[in-house]
Parts: sequence; structure tokens; C-alpha cells
Amino acid sequence: MPSVEKALVIRHREIVPYYYELEFIAPSIAQEVLPGQFVNIRVSNSLDPLLRRPFSIYNVDKKLGSITVFYKVVGRGTELLSLMPIQKRLDVMGPLGRPFSIPGNINRAYLIGGGVGIAPLVYLARVLTDSDIKVKVLMGASTAGFICGRDMFDQLGVNYLISTDDGSEGLKGKVTDLFEQQLFLQDCDYIYACGPEPMLAKITRLALDNGIDGEISLEGRMACGVGACLGCSHPVLKDGNRSYAKICSDGPVFRIGEMLLHNGDVR
Repeated sequence: MPSVEKALVIRHREIVPYYYELEFIAPSIAQEVLPGQFVNIRVSNSLDPLLRRPFSIYNVDKKLGSITVFYKVVGRGTELLSLMPIQKRLDVMGPLGRPFSIPGNINRAYLIGGGVGIAPLVYLARVLTDSDIKVKVLMGASTAGFICGRDMFDQLGVNYLISTDDGSEGLKGKVTDLFEQQLFLQDCDYIYACGPEPMLAKITRLALDNGIDGEISLEGRMACGVGACLGCSHPVLKDGNRSYAKICSDGPVFRIGEMLLHNGDVR
């Protein structure tokens, strides 16, 4: 069951333009949260905006009882949150959603993140390495200045590769190009991916074509966070038939091939 806590903000910083790390004390949520789950935060102390905003779990310190979320300022809600000073309290509900699973038969995993999609993969990398699973991270960004999370992966001793749209660091191209390039190594039992839907569509196709199982985490607009409002419904393929799943409660994590994804211009 999700908890609602008045969480104390203890750290809040802009790490690159428009991207923030926010750490707050929420002991009940911190003890229960699993990689891939999220929290819903009321971003101001008023009812404007009315709806909470969903944020992926970036890191957890169970001893301290703290949770760190990572977000990009993209609208009024996140802009208001970016102004939140330390020592203030936030209304936080969580943990919410279906987490990533860790099958017992995997030894080597790829974690693939595009843009802010790297957020849920940091905590996942920590849990996987604690389980003695070898992790390789593939990170994509528009330019080198927007690459996030590398300090966390350095602390974990995790190998990571980078792609940038403009070629300012790593492979010039999309993170999907980086994944395709790495496939010939055959050093992956399982993949975990998070990012824009067109990116996930291509990752899914490449994984299925190469016989690799895995899971994806969808980014979607969510209102209630508990599956009541149906605002985040997304088409799925179930027993060969088209159906709908709620990203907030049936997901945000789904098995590779489970979702009907829009294959647009890959980011």
C-alpha cells in the first residue's frame, strides 16, 4: 500500500541546465520502494496546480530514509518544484507502480536510457550490482552537456557508453544506434530500457529480433497514480488481442513485446 508522507527536502540542485536532483526524507516510502517504481508529489503547497506529478526513483538511502528523484523542468508543475528550497516539506505519495523484476537466470544486463529516462535505471543498477549481475549502461542525450547519471554509475563501478545526437561525446547518433552496435558482442542476457516511446519501440524490435528478453519503463502523463482516472491508458497486445493497460498501476514497467508502441522518429 502506498503511503503519504510530509517529506523534508534535504538536497535540491540543478546538475545541468533544466535537470534537477531532489532528495527528501520519507522513511516509510524509502523502506518499501523498488527499482522502477515512482512517487507522486504535490509540487506546491496550494491546490494550483491541483494534480500531483509523477517522478521516477533515482536513488534510495534506506538507512537515512531518503529518496532522490531526478527530473527535467518541462512545464509549470516542474518549474514550481524547481523553486522548492531545502528544509521545506513536500506532500509525497508512494511507492507506486509495478517495479522492474530481476529474473534468477540473468548474469549480464544492459540498462538503456534516453534523456531523463536514465532516472529509474540508476537505482536499478545499484540493486543489480548488489545481486552480482554484470551491468552495462547505454546512455543517450542530445549533447554532452545533458548527459546525467555518470557520477552515480562511477560510484557503482558500472561500465557505461554514451551516444549524443551532435557527436559531442561518444557515438554520434541515438542510443538505439549504440544498442544496435553492441549487439554483436552477445554479452547481454536481459535488457532494461526507459525513454521516449519511439526509442522504446526500436529497442523492443531489436531485442525481439535478437532473441533478448527484457523490460521497458514507459514515460506517460499520469494524474491519480493509482489507476482510477484512466488518464494514462495505453494500448497493449494481450493473448493476440488489442487491449489497454494503465501505465501508472499496470506499469510503468512492462515486458518487452507487451506494449503496442508508436514507432515514430527515434530519439
